[in-house]
Amino acid sequence: MVTVKSSQKLFTDEEISRLTGICLNHLHGLARSKHLGSIVRAAEAAGEQADRWLFTSSDLSVLTTLFPRCEH
Repeated sequence: MVTVKSSQKLFTDEEISRLTGICLNHLHGLARSKHLGSIVRAAEAAGEQADRWLFTSSDLSVLTTLFPRCEH
C-alpha cells in the first residue's frame, strides 16, 4: 500500500519510482506502452531540452496495482 498526501496532484518519475519500487527504466517503458503520465520538456541551463515525466494520482494507483516491484 502506498500512502501520499491527498493534496499532492502530480508526482515526478523519481517519486513514482521510489513509491512503487519500479526502476526508472521500467517505469518509462511502462508509461510509454500503457499511455500513463505525460512528458514535460524542461529547459536546462545549457539551453538543451530535458524530458521530465509527470504522473497523476490515478497513474500511481494503476502502477501500484498492476505492476510488481523491480527485483534488480
